[in-house]
Amino acid sequence: MSHVKAGGSSKNIHNNAGARLGVKRFGGQPVKKGEVLVRQTGSTKIAGPGTYISKNFTIHAAIDGVVSFKKIRKTHFSGKTVPRTQVIVK
Repeated sequence: MSHVKAGGSSKNIHNNAGARLGVKRFGGQPVKKGEVLVRQTGSTKIAGPGTYISKNFTIHAAIDGVVSFKKIRKTHFSGKTVPRTQVIVK
C-alpha cells in the first residue's frame, strides 16, 4: 500500500497560446486611420497626438500619417514621475 497521499497530475495544462503583444508599427512607418500600433497589457506606452487608446490598452492611429515615439515623464497622483514612451502619429 502506498504511503503518499493523492497529489494529482498536472503535466499538460500550460499549453495556451501567447497574447501576441508588442509594437506592431515602428517609428517612421506610414499608417492609416484605425491601424493597431501597440498591443500591451496595462499602459506601458501612452497615446499621444494622432492616436487613441482602447479598452484593452491597445493604441490605434486616429489619423493617417507617420508613427514616431517620444520619451516623456508622466506624473502620478502621488506626485511621483515615471518614464513612459508616448506614441505619436503626424
